[in-house]
Amino acid sequence: MDDRTILSRISDLVDEEHRLRNHAQQVENSTDEDRTRLRELEESLDQCWDLLRRRRAARQAGTDPDSTGARSVNEVEKYLQ
Repeated sequence: MDDRTILSRISDLVDEEHRLRNHAQQVENSTDEDRTRLRELEESLDQCWDLLRRRRAARQAGTDPDSTGARSVNEVEKYLQ
């Protein structure tokens, strides 16, 4: 996956997240399914941003960014920031 593909995926995920959040505000009550999907979207976004940052760091370090793969949700979500 190249940077453009990752950025496109981020954009798609953000669009879906906004649609779900707007829908939840309009109906004043989100379903369990909506809350689950929002959590999944947030996790996927974290994975995408992590991958993009790591690819950029690899490029700056002079290594091949294509050798950088996505980390698991569990690994990305347990980062200390």
